[in-house]
Amino acid sequence: MANTREIQSRMKSIEDTMKITNAMYMISSTKLRRAKKELKDTEPYFYTLQGMLARVIRHLPEVQHKYISDGSEQGAQEGRKKAFLVITADKGLAGAYNHNVLKLAEEQLDGDTDHHLLVVGEVGRQYFHMKKIPVEEHFLYTAQNPTMHRARVITAKIFELYESGAVDEVHMIFTSMKNGLQTETNQIQLLPIDKREFQTAKVPVDMYQEEFGYKPSLEAVLNNVIPNYVCGYIYGALVESYCSEHNARMVAMQAANDSSQAMIHDLSVEYNRVRQAAITQEITEVIAGAKAQKRKKQKRMQEKQMQSIEGV
Repeated sequence: MANTREIQSRMKSIEDTMKITNAMYMISSTKLRRAKKELKDTEPYFYTLQGMLARVIRHLPEVQHKYISDGSEQGAQEGRKKAFLVITADKGLAGAYNHNVLKLAEEQLDGDTDHHLLVVGEVGRQYFHMKKIPVEEHFLYTAQNPTMHRARVITAKIFELYESGAVDEVHMIFTSMKNGLQTETNQIQLLPIDKREFQTAKVPVDMYQEEFGYKPSLEAVLNNVIPNYVCGYIYGALVESYCSEHNARMVAMQAANDSSQAMIHDLSVEYNRVRQAAITQEITEVIAGAKAQKRKKQKRMQEKQMQSIEGV
């Protein structure tokens, strides 16, 4: 059994760790609120772009464009070159956040030798490096600072690969927030855009479906709208992943705090038990010493009595 000094040392170590986990919880809470505000401020613009693209496809269901697919390619997946944009964090201590993303990415890459891998986040880069999986591009500091500029840089790289014919499809693996407590790992196809997803969109009854023209041409309009739409989707995914990361870190730090408090409680009970045992031992030793002194004193008195009797 550990002595009181060792128990006190362990309790102090746990309390010092709790200070760190509490600070990380507060930092993640602040960053999460700020990221949610940024996402909310930019959502109207990109939802408008999405609505515009949906209206174009609804009005012209037969539209043909290099960035748009009718889904017929899904029947022949063999031989199609794919690019995967995987969004992870720059550090751990976020529960299963990174693990879920990397697990889904590995499932998609398993058996697919002809692929391009683009990674956001140092955790993902280190993981694929350890697995000896080549990474096409690594976007430094993007996970901790999702901005429109960084989203545009990623979008430019994706369209460069797609337009050069290096890839036939571009997929993105990221984490989104289902609600304030739950997150979900998703995979979506960025390019080519599946027109069926827009054709099945529900249009409000009171929405005015006017006729509109395209200047200078439909292709020019799509060439401008679709890259902005993809950029907005990537930016939204970056911010969603950033929110999910800090949400997961808050949950992990709260769990760590709860476990620390339980450990401190158990150690306090053990400390009191050891301390009481030590006090009991000291009392026992004092009593035993007192009894020994008493017996010694009685023996000495008996010896004196015997000496006095013999002298008489």
